[in-house]
Amino acid sequence: MTRKARPDALSKRERQIMDVLYRLEQATVGQVLAQLDNDPHYSPHYSTIRAQLKILEQKGHVRHEEHGLRYMYFPVVPRHLARRSALRHLIDTFFDGSAEKVVSALLGGEAHHLSPEEIGRLRQIVSENTKSPHQSLSRSGRPASQRENAR
Repeated sequence: MTRKARPDALSKRERQIMDVLYRLEQATVGQVLAQLDNDPHYSPHYSTIRAQLKILEQKGHVRHEEHGLRYMYFPVVPRHLARRSALRHLIDTFFDGSAEKVVSALLGGEAHHLSPEEIGRLRQIVSENTKSPHQSLSRSGRPASQRENAR
């Protein structure tokens, strides 16, 4: 019996395995093992990977199909949905649910590493996600109607 997948409920090792599956789109235990063997900090055994894939399947993150004598494993949750859920969990856990705190943390020490093109794309993303057809934002970030009421 599989449960509904919760991407934020993965251990570090499970996330490593999921990264391999997302990158390869499908893989056998041996293929996952070969990818993880490239990591000098983690040298798992075949049986360990097989057991972790079984757990991921029970959690609803992975499914398998029999291909001859081998099982081929596939991610169940599309990567963009897993990414969004994991990011939401990270924001809630470490930044009190505040996207503003996340952006401040990212840009605080890293802003000097951004190219003008990256800064422009970030501005465009913020602009596209803050405009609505019925309201515009003031320089303070508040809707103009709230700014007038605050005076």
